[in-house]
Parts: sequence; C-alpha cells; structure tokens
Amino acid sequence: MIIRVSPSTLRGEVQAPPSKSVMQRLVAGALLAEGTSTLHNISQSDDCTAALLLAAQLGAEIELDEQSVRITGVGGNLKPRTTQLTPGESGLAARLFTPIAGLANVPLEIIAEKSLSGRPMDAYEGLFDAFGGRLTTMAGTFPVNIHDPLLGGEAVLMDPTSSQFTTGVLFAMPLMESDSTLSVNNATSTPYLDMTTEILADFGIQLDADGHTRYACAAGQSYQPIEAVVDGDWSGAAALAVAAMVAAEGSIAIHGLDNTFTQADEAIRGALLFAGGALSGIDGGIQVAKRPVRAFQIDLNESPDLFPVLAALAPFGKKPSTLKGIGRLIHKESNRAEAIQTTWEALGIRVELDADADTMTVHPWGNSRPTELIKLHPHGDHRMVMALSVLAIGSSGPIEIEDAECVAKSYPEFFDDLETLGATLEMRRA
Repeated sequence: MIIRVSPSTLRGEVQAPPSKSVMQRLVAGALLAEGTSTLHNISQSDDCTAALLLAAQLGAEIELDEQSVRITGVGGNLKPRTTQLTPGESGLAARLFTPIAGLANVPLEIIAEKSLSGRPMDAYEGLFDAFGGRLTTMAGTFPVNIHDPLLGGEAVLMDPTSSQFTTGVLFAMPLMESDSTLSVNNATSTPYLDMTTEILADFGIQLDADGHTRYACAAGQSYQPIEAVVDGDWSGAAALAVAAMVAAEGSIAIHGLDNTFTQADEAIRGALLFAGGALSGIDGGIQVAKRPVRAFQIDLNESPDLFPVLAALAPFGKKPSTLKGIGRLIHKESNRAEAIQTTWEALGIRVELDADADTMTVHPWGNSRPTELIKLHPHGDHRMVMALSVLAIGSSGPIEIEDAECVAKSYPEFFDDLETLGATLEMRRA
C-alpha cells in the first residue's frame, strides 16, 4: 500500500490506540493463568495478533470479540498444539514467549518472518543453560530451537540489547520447578521492566526485586485470572502529539491515556516541553498546541521508540537538536539510526551520527523544504511510517510512503486517526 501524505492543518480530537506492549504482557499472563481472563480495549495490531496466536499455539482457548478477548489459560501446564511457534515480526512476542515455551516438556521451534529475521536471540542460549534447560539459535538468531525445559536456579544476563529478554524470563520464573534468581548487568529500557513487574503483580505473582539488577522468585506460584483494560499507547500518541506541535490549528486532544501501567514513551511529555511545546493534561488524556520548535537535547536510552518522531520534530527548529542513545536502534525493525539518516537526507535534512558519543544530530530544514512530490520507503518500520507522515504534514510538499501498511504492526488505525484530525491523505495499492 502506498500513502501520499500532503501538508495539512490538524484540528479536533482522537483516542489513543491501545498499547501493544501492555496487551502482549497481559496475553502472556492470561495464557499461564488457571481460569479465564478478559481483556478490554484490545489492540488490533499485527504484534498483538501474533501474541494471541502464540498463546493459542501453547494451549490457551481464545474467544475474540471486536473490543475484548477472553483467554482461558493452561494454569502453568502448557499444552502445545504445534511444534513450531510463529511470532510473525514481533520482537516482543518472540522474546516474551520463548522462555514461556521453555516451560513445556516437548521440543519446540520458533521461526521468524521478515523484519524479525536476523534480530538477536542468542542471550537465551546462556540463560537456558543456567536455568537447567537447553536452547539453540542459528548464528544467534532465528530459527530458535528449545530442546530441554527450564528448571530454575541462578542466571546472569550481561549487557542485554533489549529489556524484552528480562521480561520473558520474569514471566517464566514463577512456574519453574525450583526457586530462581536473575541478575541483570546494565539493564536497558527500565520503564518496560517496571511495566512487566506491575502486570505480574496483577496476576498475583510475587518477585523480590532489587531495583532492576536482581530478581528473585519463589517456585510453586500460580497466575490468577484477571479482568483488565488495555492502556492507551504513549508510543502511538507521541506521533500524534508531534504532528500537533507542527501543524495544529490551535490544538488537538488525545484521549485514553489515563493508564494503569508504566510506559517508557510517556517521556514524550517532557520531550515536547524541552522543544518548546505546549502540552497540558486533560481528563484522561493530553492537549497539544502548535508552537515554534526550539532546538533540544534529550537522552532516549530508556525510550528509544521515540527516536523517529522526535527526529521528525527536530528539523522544524532553527538550530540543530541532539538525540542520545543511537546504540539502542541497531536491532529494531530497521537499523533506525541509519534509516533516519538516509531517509531524512532524501528530504534535504542533514543528520549526523556519532557512534562514540552515541548521538544523532538533526539539523534544521530551514527554507529548503521540498515542494515537489518525494517517494520514500520506511524500511519496513512502522515507526518510520509515522515519522515520515509527521514530516509530510508539516512540510511544503507531499511525501509518498511505500509499504505504508507496515504501520499495522503497532497502530493499524494510524491513518484513519490522521484523517479524523484533518490530514490530507491519498491511498493506492502498490
């Protein structure tokens, strides 16, 4: 699908999409619970569909309605319906459900599709060994084969490239045969770990956590079924908020952000204020007004998913802006730092990457904004689609985004919501 996004003026209000990070964790807990859990305000994203499929493949019963899902879990006794698990392109689903699958008493294989292929999984080889199991990868990535189940004990995770590895282990530890301890050296994206422990607590799981460096877990625990509402997604809301700052007629309102669980990308609140934005809280959401963009410096190591949309905001300033944490972008759907640099340069925006300083510097667009149509590819990355849309809305000419359907990985309603706010869009099949 090709989407042409033209310069636009935005107005009105929208609902934030459901959080795929929250929903996938809730699906995992519901799979492991004894009884039926009900989730409301569910995400229709590809990644959440993948999580539901994995839960079904591991033995859960799924009853899906338009806005809710009932999941009858296995009570910790996995009943795989297949020997091959398919997380699609979801990195979180793959890393979350791999240790869970490691609780089964049968060998299982996990395969990847498209952008997930090649993303690292080798951290699980050492973790499985330490916990009494055995897992192998193909040169550190997919396919992944689980040979022997997790039993318990002590493990150390050194310098993880993603918090998702820690999250997956934490979900499996309560159901291992013996007590277990996980030590984490140089934890990353710690707000996501807070989200994980908060959701585990809702399912009745008790962890003894020493900050984000050590987690001790008693064996013999049980996941309790719950009824929960999936929180609104700050990651998706961030793209709308940035678009409002550069192109709103007055302001726009984003509802559905009165959340229960910690989200790393709520950091967009502070980021927009650093950039001169006018963001205020309203009942259950935020209101964002158009403002001149001020050059900003921000560390995104804890919220790397904000890189694309803030790199889209930066060119509208009058001086260069610096974003720190590019080392966190290598193993996303694309190498996001390089993808931003090459794609922005096609629009006449200079982007400098400094690996030693771990920074990206984005220079102002100035008066060089192109007026003619430019066709760009988002590198199969949903967050690049959103960022390119923001650039087009605030630009002087249209941008045609190829492979735009990949936005459905996290936010399938993204273009519908932009249209609701008044964005000028044209869609055609590739």
